[in-house]
Amino acid sequence: MYYENHPIKSNLKSKRIKWKEPYGPIAWCAMKEMREHNDTRKIYDVNPYIEVYQFRDNLYSLYVENADGMQDVWLHLIVGPEKAMLIDTGYGIGDTKALVDQLTDGKPLIVANTHNHCDHAYGNCRFEQVYCHEYDVPKLQAQNEHIWDYLFDENGDCIWLDFDKADLPQFKKYEIIGLKDGHVFNLGEDYEVELIHMGGHTPGMSGYLDRKNRIFFAGDDVSAQRVAVGGLKAPEGMLYGECATLPFFTSRLKVLADRLDEFDFIFPGHLILDLESHIILSMLATCEKILAEDYYQYTTVKRPPNMAPRLLYNTFVDDVGSRIGYTK
Repeated sequence: MYYENHPIKSNLKSKRIKWKEPYGPIAWCAMKEMREHNDTRKIYDVNPYIEVYQFRDNLYSLYVENADGMQDVWLHLIVGPEKAMLIDTGYGIGDTKALVDQLTDGKPLIVANTHNHCDHAYGNCRFEQVYCHEYDVPKLQAQNEHIWDYLFDENGDCIWLDFDKADLPQFKKYEIIGLKDGHVFNLGEDYEVELIHMGGHTPGMSGYLDRKNRIFFAGDDVSAQRVAVGGLKAPEGMLYGECATLPFFTSRLKVLADRLDEFDFIFPGHLILDLESHIILSMLATCEKILAEDYYQYTTVKRPPNMAPRLLYNTFVDDVGSRIGYTK
């Protein structure tokens, strides 16, 4: 049985119709408290679909309601000495570029995706150039003017989130630059942000390590509620599918665990931010137990957008409250 949570008070132009995936009570409580009482929250006229929060002197996190009923999304904006960097672009509802330009006073902008999924990359076409890990390039190249069609029913009405269809971008092709693990962006002077390939959620799923703020922007590979990774083996027919597996993800968690002296906090792409970095160790231990014992605690059915439903085997992460979900 699923009970609807009390709504969160917000003046966003978008309005929730229904959820496809319910929030857990702890995550919802934390998000409700933050969104209703954080003193930095602002909504700018240039884009009334985004709540803007300032979590560091040079870091804005942009909260966007998810248009397909899944968990709402964070976009992260780092303002360096000479350049700014936007991590993920959401669905592109509303003028994200104009908002970013206002927040950065028009600084040159680097746009990068953590991965290719709709809620993180369908707003790419509002920009001229986007970076990502090279393994996610083919999916981004396949985007076209019909990518938002599934958000509407046969009558053209919104299914999950009520918004003005005119506020979607006009799709245009943009330059996609694929990068390898370890690529470093320079935002001016000695301000560096490193791409760290993680895989698991998608073949090219990557986080970004802000060395100055000591923050790892984890996309969908860390969450206070659920991390959905691939199966025990590569999906048939998936390009670079060996990286979208639990064994590969576990190997990359080991790499990240060896670098815990380089970051203190984790900013995921969904839900609670400013997570302690040591949860990587708990996630690693859980993944290793799954692989060693074929261990899981319960199953659920996941229904990704534009994909067939699939069975997820779920295991809670000790001391975190999140869970790892994988397929077989």
